[in-house]
Amino acid sequence: MALRRFRAPGRVNLMGDHTDYNEGFVLPMAIDRECVVTATRRDDGRVHARSRGETADVDAAGADEPSAVVPEWGRYIGGVVRALAARGRAPVGIDAEIESSVPAGSGLSSSAAFEVAVALALCDAGALTLEATEVARACQEAERLATGVPSGIMDQLVSVAGVAGAALLIDCRTLDVERVPLPDGIAVIAVHSGMPRTLETSAYAERRAACEAAARRLGLRALRDATLDQVSGDPLARHVVTEDARVLETAAALRDGDCERAGALFSASHASLRDDFRVSTPELDALVEELERAGAYGARLTGAGFGGAVVAICASDRAGEIGATAAAAYAGRMRRDPTVFVCIAVDGAGAIV
Repeated sequence: MALRRFRAPGRVNLMGDHTDYNEGFVLPMAIDRECVVTATRRDDGRVHARSRGETADVDAAGADEPSAVVPEWGRYIGGVVRALAARGRAPVGIDAEIESSVPAGSGLSSSAAFEVAVALALCDAGALTLEATEVARACQEAERLATGVPSGIMDQLVSVAGVAGAALLIDCRTLDVERVPLPDGIAVIAVHSGMPRTLETSAYAERRAACEAAARRLGLRALRDATLDQVSGDPLARHVVTEDARVLETAAALRDGDCERAGALFSASHASLRDDFRVSTPELDALVEELERAGAYGARLTGAGFGGAVVAICASDRAGEIGATAAAAYAGRMRRDPTVFVCIAVDGAGAIV
């Protein structure tokens, strides 16, 4: 096998957090930060990967327990290998070099980008062809195998299916995907708070279990089917129902080019994630406040919360100024070093030719 390269982007979620595992709606976009895997085939039945001076080695048939692989990042490789083996991939080994510009623990889905890029390299070497949604399902399964976190499918699906210049409106029940073009003159800014997080050490699983319990109490398959009246007394469930509505409203606002309306929905989402779902932190709250004070149309935490990043939308000709002003004010206020990314919506994963 000749040298082959594969890329998979990270993502920023514009609207819809903690709705994916409730079979609801999300509005992410693939961004111009990516994981790249450079691979060649090897004949000893091993997957051997290198990244930043460390190496991971796993059985190409998926025999090694993913959660026991060292170093820790190798667990994702073990998970992907096992998930693809279950889908019929031949146990062909590869040598892989891993590079990534998606910062780990940032809320920009570095793990999904890693999983998807590795999956494409392994499918190529093992002559396995999967539909995009099945690649996403395999990588979602891989993350669960690697970390034990019962994550949704949003991150992996947008990494596979992203479209340049657009967000994706994803129905997490049917996995139907609709392109939502970003209006001219709008910029998307992601700002890492300087406060990393890992889902396995957060209350993510606890929140998911609470949502599933709420759906059972209501006799529903998932909270996606609940009405606001049914959940008015349950803050966690109330967030999910109102957030689903905000996803659809934000998609409509972007289609209409109504940035002010979209910004107001961002602000409402952050308040709901902070007050009802309780996944924000003082750092994330401060960063949202400073972005809005600097002139963003609206800002909100993005991803699961508990740290990581916030996302804001603003006028494109002011993106650099707004990001720099907010970052400086936040750093002085919280004594943390933020990192600003002006994000460009890019196409989903594929081979680099």
